Amino acid sequence: MSPATIFNVHLVIGYVPWLLCFGAYVWPRLNAMDPVDAQRAIATLHSFRFFGLVFLLPGVVGPNLPADFTVFAAYGDFATGILAMLALLTLRIRPLFWPLVVAFNLVGAADIIIDYYHGNQLGLAALAGELGATYAIPIIYVPVLMITHVIALYLLVRPQTLLKTA
Repeated sequence: MSPATIFNVHLVIGYVPWLLCFGAYVWPRLNAMDPVDAQRAIATLHSFRFFGLVFLLPGVVGPNLPADFTVFAAYGDFATGILAMLALLTLRIRPLFWPLVVAFNLVGAADIIIDYYHGNQLGLAALAGELGATYAIPIIYVPVLMITHVIALYLLVRPQTLLKTA
């Protein structure tokens, strides 16, 4: 198999174990939680997205990784992480907490979708080796991030009458 094929298989298959894990363990718990606690748990995970700045570190990623991809991916992750941290810091100030929850989820989901698009447009699969130490981010970390964005947004828009008590 070519490196590009392996990378593309990894991108797709990376969702499978996370979806299985979420279906069996995480979703039932989040679905039963108080909405604030569920969003808090998701925000905590996303608060680590400051780590996306690693795409800008020479020596961690290869020199031939397109800057058009790395800069947007790095700062999109960083912005999402900061918004998630702000949401956590404003937990007790609900008029600030909820807009920040919406913001980090919309910014974060858009970041991932745009990164997939940019990566495809730039032929990232053929340059997958240039991801260097960051290779695991799109393969292992991004799927759980995207899944949690979908869950968070679903929890935000579902009718309150469907909420279950913990």
